[in-house]
Amino acid sequence: MTKVRENTISMLVRNKPDVLARIAGTFSGRGFNIESISANITINPEVTRIIITTIGNKATVEKLMKQLDRLIDIMHVDDLTGKEAAKREMLLIRMNIKDDKKEALMKIVNTYNWRIVRLDNGYFTLEITGAKDDIDGALSLLEPLGIDDYSRTGTVALEKRNMI
Repeated sequence: MTKVRENTISMLVRNKPDVLARIAGTFSGRGFNIESISANITINPEVTRIIITTIGNKATVEKLMKQLDRLIDIMHVDDLTGKEAAKREMLLIRMNIKDDKKEALMKIVNTYNWRIVRLDNGYFTLEITGAKDDIDGALSLLEPLGIDDYSRTGTVALEKRNMI
């Protein structure tokens, strides 16, 4: 039996209404949950890149990708799992920091080169980018200081192109 893992699927689709709904329907129809999703236009505004992460084994993800590839307006589907690709997430995190914890927070922010994007009445909003594990680690590190709320993008990715 093949190992269940997180898979990163990249799609190039025509930028048309209902494409994302058909993709989501394909996932749910096969019993897959979308763990994270990122979608935006590419350098060509008629084309959207969609990155979806999901949990499954290699064989079932391959079947899912074949079904996705058959959908109208899907131009290209690629499984980036295990491939050399740049994969990043962004986290915006709001923290209510009391005076006794400000020094600890600033030390962590400076150590990891995170950005403070807003400071209002004791609330710090930080921007953190990195690999999924980096984001998970940041949340674990900051939780003892008091997280008020956060928003996470999900994975964005670009596969490596071989240069000739």
